[in-house]
Amino acid sequence: MNRNPLIPFGLIMVFGLGLMFLLSFIGLDNAKELANGGKETKNEDVSAASPEEIYQQQCLSCHGADFGGGAGPALIGVGDKYSSEEIQDILKNGKGIMPPNLVPGEKLEEMAQWLIELK
Repeated sequence: MNRNPLIPFGLIMVFGLGLMFLLSFIGLDNAKELANGGKETKNEDVSAASPEEIYQQQCLSCHGADFGGGAGPALIGVGDKYSSEEIQDILKNGKGIMPPNLVPGEKLEEMAQWLIELK
């Protein structure tokens, strides 16, 4: 008995379309979480953290483990360049490629003071 050579391709197509629709529905369920990038949960975690923990969670990837910089500038001696108010403004509004609001408002002053004391 001769089999139709197009049947395997048809089955692959049907399976692929089904998988595509399944993944689309999964994506719709997670759309809000993906759109926010999980920032809401991070800010909740950050609001109860110390400045060192905030640095570990939000700043380490750009400013480095030794505060020496990387994608972002070095933070050692930042207190010599900027006042506490200027540092708080940078933390709140961002600067250059640094995104705004990485530190919650109630922690701005504490974080700025911690950064000033880095030597």
